[in-house]
Amino acid sequence: MKRKITLKQIAKELDVSISTVSKALRNSIEISEDTRQKVQAFAKLYNYRPNNIALSLKNRKTKTIGIIIPEIVHYFFSTVITGIELVANKRGYNVIVGLSNESFDKEVINMQMLANGSIDGFILSIAKETLQQQDYHHFTETINQGMPIVMFDRVVNEIPCDKVIVDDIKGAKKAVEKLVSGGCKNIAIITTKDYVSVGKLRTQGYLEALEDYKMEAKASLILKIEDKLLSNHHLDELESEIEQLFKSNKSIDGIFAVNELYAVTAIKVARKLGLEIPKSLQVVSFTDGVLSKHSTPSLTTVSQHGQEIGEKAADLLINRLEIEEEDEEAEEIYETVVIETNLIERESTK
Repeated sequence: MKRKITLKQIAKELDVSISTVSKALRNSIEISEDTRQKVQAFAKLYNYRPNNIALSLKNRKTKTIGIIIPEIVHYFFSTVITGIELVANKRGYNVIVGLSNESFDKEVINMQMLANGSIDGFILSIAKETLQQQDYHHFTETINQGMPIVMFDRVVNEIPCDKVIVDDIKGAKKAVEKLVSGGCKNIAIITTKDYVSVGKLRTQGYLEALEDYKMEAKASLILKIEDKLLSNHHLDELESEIEQLFKSNKSIDGIFAVNELYAVTAIKVARKLGLEIPKSLQVVSFTDGVLSKHSTPSLTTVSQHGQEIGEKAADLLINRLEIEEEDEEAEEIYETVVIETNLIERESTK
C-alpha cells in the first residue's frame, strides 16, 4: 500500500512550489496545461487526497452545516433534517447534527464545539430551556464570529438572522374551524407553557378562532402541560392531567392538541372514560407524523411540511454563505419565510 503523500512532497518531487501544486490540482488557469497534467498524473499515481481540514482552515470554509435540534424522536424534526440534507447535498455541503435535548447547556456546548472550525453556519430550533431562560448570548456570539444562523420552528425575534416558521396561528384556527364545522360546542386545548413560542402562538390561534365563532374562551378548557411531562417517564402524569381535564369539564366535545403526543394521549384517556371518537369527542392535532397515521382512530392533523421547512432553511443558509464578500449590504437584510399549513382529515373528526 502506497503511503500517504502530501502537497509538500509532490512539490519537492516535481521541483515546483507548493502553491503551484495546489493550483494545478484545482485546475487553475494560472498554471500551464503541461504542469497541470504532470502534477495531476503524479497525484493520481500516489493516491493523493487533499486534507479538507487543512484546506478549510486556509479558506475558512468547511462546506459543512451544523444542525442543532431539541429532540431526535420527534417526527417533525426528522423530516426537517431530511429537507436540509437534500438541499445541502445537492449544493455540495455536508451536514452534522447536534442534539440539545431541550437543555440550554447542551445547546451552548454543541454550538461551541461545532463553531470551533468544523462548520460554516448553523440551522437550529431553540431548546425549551433556552426559551425559558431567555439567554441568547451564544447565538449573538456565533453571528458576531461571522458564522450565519438560520432558525426554524422555534425562533426569537431578538436575534438578527434568517428564520423559517409555519403559520402557527393560522394553522390553529384551521384546526378549531374543523371542530366547529363538525358541530363541537365545547372545545378544549392541550398546549405547552407560554415560554414555548409555537405553543403560545397555537393557543393564540385557538382563542382567535373561538372569538370569530362567538364562542366563550373558558380558562378551565385550556390545559398547559409542564414540559417534563413530554418525556416517556412522565406519560402517566400527562394522562392523569388530561383525565382531570375531562372530569372537570364533562361537556367537552372537541380537543385541539398542539402536538401529536398530547392528541394520542387524549384519545387514549377519552376511550378509557367511555367516550366514542369521533361520535362524542373529536380531536385535531398539530404535526402530521407517524403517531397520527397509526393511532386508532387515525388523527386529523395540521401538517407543518417539515421537509419544505428544512429545504428552505438550507437554501437560506447556503445562499448567505455564498454571498460575495463585497456585497456587504445584502448581509444585513434578513428574511423570515412563513410556510403555509394545511389540514389533513382522518377518522378523529366528523
